[in-house]
Amino acid sequence: MAISLKKPQEIEKLRAANKIVGGALELMRANTKVGASLKDLDAMAEDYIRSHGAKPSFKGLYGFPNAVCTSLNQVIIHGIPTDYKLQEGDVIGFDIGTELDGWFGDAAISVGVGKIDAQDEALIACAKNTLYNAIDSIRDGMRFKELSEILQSTILDAGYVPLRDFCGHGIGRKPHEEPQIPNYLVGKAKAGPKIKNGMVFCLEPMICQKDSKPIILANGWDVVSADGLRGSHYEHTVAVINGKAEILSLA
Repeated sequence: MAISLKKPQEIEKLRAANKIVGGALELMRANTKVGASLKDLDAMAEDYIRSHGAKPSFKGLYGFPNAVCTSLNQVIIHGIPTDYKLQEGDVIGFDIGTELDGWFGDAAISVGVGKIDAQDEALIACAKNTLYNAIDSIRDGMRFKELSEILQSTILDAGYVPLRDFCGHGIGRKPHEEPQIPNYLVGKAKAGPKIKNGMVFCLEPMICQKDSKPIILANGWDVVSADGLRGSHYEHTVAVINGKAEILSLA
């Protein structure tokens, strides 16, 4: 497994691409309102990305048709924007990627529409808290499997389970690079490659309520849990600088 190390000037190029992602996600958060259509939100984000000189990197990636993954309620990741208009109590996930001067950005948030119930608030909080806890734990020299173990234990301790078969990933001149970073431990934690200064990667906890098994719906994209319950998703791109992780995907 060849995990690339980025030079400081390359990390700055990745920061520029990711800052646009962060801005687009904040635009989505601000416009997550009752009556907003998923296609209109997608178009709004695409306009924002292009107006900042970048391209929406998800559009056409592996055949995905839109700029934003809009994952509604039971859809945990990879939701395709439709004409659906948001309703009070919905939970919507936005996952956005950019390409700027050949460098990629990627991040995601989950947002409640209007007033949501306490169960959905806790579900969203699990994804966000798991992400930030994992980022805070990153140190130069720890193993990626140790990071997966931290992601898993935080999710389980909150009473949820991580979605299987989908994971975080490296990022740079490609939207998906080595390594793959599952939100659950496979094998032993003290094995496999170590995290090093200069590595840039995406962490993205994907939360299921009871069943980790993913099911891909008929459109070939929307991923739900076998339990049929709502899920949540949060993601940041981070760079390892001076021995710890720095978030690149903030507005």
